[in-house]
Amino acid sequence: MKTLRFITLATVAALALFAVLPVASRAAVPAPLAALAAADDERLAATKAADPARLAAIFSDDLHYAHSSGKVDTKESLIKALAARTSVYESFVYKERKFTVIGPGLATMTGRVLVKVGPPGKPNELDLSLLAVWREEQGKWRFLAWQSCRMPAPVAAPASK
Repeated sequence: MKTLRFITLATVAALALFAVLPVASRAAVPAPLAALAAADDERLAATKAADPARLAAIFSDDLHYAHSSGKVDTKESLIKALAARTSVYESFVYKERKFTVIGPGLATMTGRVLVKVGPPGKPNELDLSLLAVWREEQGKWRFLAWQSCRMPAPVAAPASK
């Protein structure tokens, strides 16, 4: 009987402790991460398609997009540039993409991506390290900020003699 009472008390204590723990300290819920990945996949597809309506739907009105070249765009200027197709995004291949929910309705995306972009028919291949910020706005994840830098070309190993 003492053993049963101890197990019952231990179970009640564990449940009470779980109930008062902050949600952030519990196991991560994959649903926001799946929604973020889907939103980013839509951003890439809309960018390749240069579709102003789709881009407007996924970009936050407060977008700050800092290219690896140092040029900075707003939502309006980036959509205009993509729609003009002076530079065409042909492909994105993530080598790494990690989402981290950092607070209610706010997440970062870090990683590395290979991008083919440039004038039509003359793309450059860029190897970029990235930091992006996503914000939940009216129940939907919106692309808020982007900063990338070019990775240095690999150094060739010296020839052995």
